[in-house]
Amino acid sequence: MNPLTQKRWEAFKANKRGWWSVWLFTALFLLTLFAEFIANDKPFLVSYQGELFSPVFKAYPETTFGGEFGTEADYQDPFMVAKINADGWMIWPPVRYDHRTVAWDLPTPAPSSPDATHWLGTDDQARDVVARLIYGFRISILFGFALTIISAAIGIAAGAIQGYFGGWTDLIFQRFIEVWSGLPILYLLIILASVVEPNFWWLLAIMLMFSWMGFVGVVRAEFLRARNFEYVRAARSMGVSDHTIMFRHILPNAMVATLTFMPFTLAGSVTVLTSLDFLGIGLPPGSASLGELLAQGKANLQAPWLGLTGFFTIAVMLSMLIFIGEAVRDAFDPRKHVA
Repeated sequence: MNPLTQKRWEAFKANKRGWWSVWLFTALFLLTLFAEFIANDKPFLVSYQGELFSPVFKAYPETTFGGEFGTEADYQDPFMVAKINADGWMIWPPVRYDHRTVAWDLPTPAPSSPDATHWLGTDDQARDVVARLIYGFRISILFGFALTIISAAIGIAAGAIQGYFGGWTDLIFQRFIEVWSGLPILYLLIILASVVEPNFWWLLAIMLMFSWMGFVGVVRAEFLRARNFEYVRAARSMGVSDHTIMFRHILPNAMVATLTFMPFTLAGSVTVLTSLDFLGIGLPPGSASLGELLAQGKANLQAPWLGLTGFFTIAVMLSMLIFIGEAVRDAFDPRKHVA
């Protein structure tokens, strides 16, 4: 680790909020990546007559465990539970509900309040809130990461071309961005939602059409500043290709501002998906979604655990991302590395 990187690392660790937020966010994200082993209506390991089965990865018919039908086994059916336990055992996740599982044995009408079985209660369709929270957290972060990384790649490439070549190239690109950024994104989403059913990939593609523009400005400014530096002129005079100069010599300097910008973009991406789901034009109905949880809280004021769960989850998640962004900003701030 070179001295500059060491100083940046020390500056990042010095921001205690960002440092602890990184560890907490990483732990939560890694846990939710294995959501099927934390919240599921199927055991992740079954032993029956000396053989091992993994229902999380493969669907097994009832006949596999001594049942009568060729349909997939219902591992919460008392008949199947008795059959398996008579000649084997099952290992269940901590939460015995998937985000789509309907709890038919609620003591009160849905939405039911928190109890020993449903730690955060159920929603108005009798689905476990903890399970939907775990799966919703995962899909929100994955959407945010995908949107941020791909947007950054497109925005960096566009900003580099604009800033390096300048002139008419820069002028035409800037006018295009001004026109493109003026399009009403929300109206386009509403129109598309009435034509096709939105899903994860549709939403990602639509948001990518506009989100890349946020990275163009910082990269363009750095390339405009650096394209006339002495080392760039020397490289040109030696016959180095424009591609090599742009992405090997200038881009590393531009990446400082880009990396500082990315955590805040990630937070914005998560907020966008949550907002679309809250409005009902996001993920398909039934998908695990933090925005849909907030919408249920708004529609069921008599069940405050729905709104409070969604609010505190989003508030904590976005706070961690903002704290991480502030720590990254401090790490790359040149004023903090002056000896």
